[in-house]
Amino acid sequence: MSSPDPDSAPILGLPENARRVLEPGEAYIPVVSQETGVLEVTTRSVTMGLAFCFLFSMAAAYLALKVGQGIEAAIPIAILCVGLARFFPRRSTILENVIATSIGANSSHVVAGAVFTIPALYMLAGEAGSGVAVPTIWQVVLVSFLGGCLGILFLIPLRYHFMIENHGVFPWPEATATTEVLVSSEGVGDSAKVLALSAGIGALYDGLVSTGHAMAENITLQVGSFGQMLRNQFMTLRGSNVAALVGIGYIVGLKYDAIICAGSFLSYLVLVPAIHAIGQYAPGVIAPGTLPIAGMTPDQVFKAYVRIIGVGGIAGAGIMGILSSLPSMVSSIRSNMQGLKHQDTRAAVPRVDRTLPGSFVLVGLGIFVLVTYLFFSFGLGLSGAFGASAIATALVMLIAFLFAPVAARAIAIIGTNPISGMTMMTLIITGVVMLKLGLTGGRGMFLTMMVGGVVCTALSASGAFATDLKIGQWIGATPAKQMGLKFLGTFVAAVGCGLAMWLLAGQPGGFGSASIPAPQASAMKTILTGIFGTGSSGLQWYLFGLGVLLSLLLRMCSVPALAFALGMYLPIELNTTLLIGGLLAHFVNRARKGDSDGAVKAKENRGIIVASGLMAGGALMGMADAALRYFATRNLHVASFSNRIHLLSDQALEGVSGQWLAMAGMLALCAWILIFSRRAKEEA
Repeated sequence: MSSPDPDSAPILGLPENARRVLEPGEAYIPVVSQETGVLEVTTRSVTMGLAFCFLFSMAAAYLALKVGQGIEAAIPIAILCVGLARFFPRRSTILENVIATSIGANSSHVVAGAVFTIPALYMLAGEAGSGVAVPTIWQVVLVSFLGGCLGILFLIPLRYHFMIENHGVFPWPEATATTEVLVSSEGVGDSAKVLALSAGIGALYDGLVSTGHAMAENITLQVGSFGQMLRNQFMTLRGSNVAALVGIGYIVGLKYDAIICAGSFLSYLVLVPAIHAIGQYAPGVIAPGTLPIAGMTPDQVFKAYVRIIGVGGIAGAGIMGILSSLPSMVSSIRSNMQGLKHQDTRAAVPRVDRTLPGSFVLVGLGIFVLVTYLFFSFGLGLSGAFGASAIATALVMLIAFLFAPVAARAIAIIGTNPISGMTMMTLIITGVVMLKLGLTGGRGMFLTMMVGGVVCTALSASGAFATDLKIGQWIGATPAKQMGLKFLGTFVAAVGCGLAMWLLAGQPGGFGSASIPAPQASAMKTILTGIFGTGSSGLQWYLFGLGVLLSLLLRMCSVPALAFALGMYLPIELNTTLLIGGLLAHFVNRARKGDSDGAVKAKENRGIIVASGLMAGGALMGMADAALRYFATRNLHVASFSNRIHLLSDQALEGVSGQWLAMAGMLALCAWILIFSRRAKEEA
């Protein structure tokens, strides 16, 4: 007898046939089947969903721009919804929790689309002679909102294909995890307390570091002989003293953390010293650097030369992801065409199968085309570009139509959306077309990146929306209500994303700096400047090509190329802290002698919840600190308040005392995560 497939294992609380292919004549009956009296869309569910959507959109934007890793907001939001329901006179129904989670989950997918593209325009605007204007906050909000709406509109006709025709075919990893939380309400109240506690600790810790200046933000090992030895060899090894990064590393897991960190080690411990050694024999300035290599610091060598190899690796990994998805892409496009012909909108259909009518989709797409065309024509400051705006709108519609089902299928199968590669293809196609239309320089780059921003957000939205619909189908939510409220959640998430990007763009160094690397957007920027022939040199493209070649070699060796390339691009202090989080996850999940399967599972679950709380709390505190710094530069009273709450002087913060305090703080944080997570009790 063969062992059961873990991908089709039943979820406690769901019918037995929820995750397997149905037999001929068999029907799936959800947890809440045809009952119409169960509360679903209420003031509570909508208000909680919108509040979580706004908060998590800002947190997700901060983390994605900081380390190139977004957060999946659905699970922590589901935990909070179920847990907070205990404080109301009436417990929330499971359908209310589904609606709140569905609205709140907009935060991660809208952010993922915007932060991969729009920061490239901020980077280009800071370069002399680029001709690119700084995006306004309303432009960022509108790009995010339009893209999110388009992704939802294109997925509505596909619900029947993904949910009904292919019931039990796809594993749906993200939907499975979130559904487990929603249907297993017993014990989730304790999980909500753990999530709130860890979020508070993450916010407090990162607040003490960034806002209170109680300890150094980077652990540089300058207090030991090992650090001095590294500096003598022109090597750098340091870690970021940030609780949110530890949480991300825990969620990502030791395997991928090690791959990311390996890319960083190659950059800082091999390539940077090698380029510096060769540069001793080249006294002149070698572009794209602005100083002789012999006079550069390790960080300057990394930024001028090595980081470009990482950008090429990110681009190469994205394009290879598209090529490997071609068979699935063809199948998905065929399904999209069929889905447009099928709509479960008749009045006689059951509540759990009732969707928005096909006329709604057609009218919505018509409004989208009109608004997008007007936005491209009049909202970007591109006078006289009416023809180019019409072509750009048509490209958005065509590319999103082709790639939206691909994104949804990828989420259904592996839980990962290859939007980076699809967005790069969008930029290449759009950039070439704009050049043919005579739209060059900054005007062409601005319009091309805005097209990329809308498409990227649409693809991210369609993938995430498929997960929400699957959760609703398993539990028994009304699809039409989920669909309608997704547009409201998308708008709130777009506002939160725009606000976060506006605040972070005003930080010292801006996007592309060591404090806010924005790795995916940097890759998009390099592709854009290459298409339009600005801001590049022969050596820069040689280094970029090396990165593409490296990604191919990694693929041949079955090493995740995107993770390795991200490590090469990101500053080393971020990646070493991710590795610490991965090591903690390894030790928490490791079974001790005498542990039952339930005890091991309880530790794993608590560790994930603790890490999620650290991520959310630390990221929100990071945004609060960014807001404080922004207003401190514009208001003397805010600046005075900011200076008064600093616990250490700048000299002490960067000196030995700040380093020792940082190491002690990080050790204490890691010890708490390890001990607290492993003390989880087995639940019935």
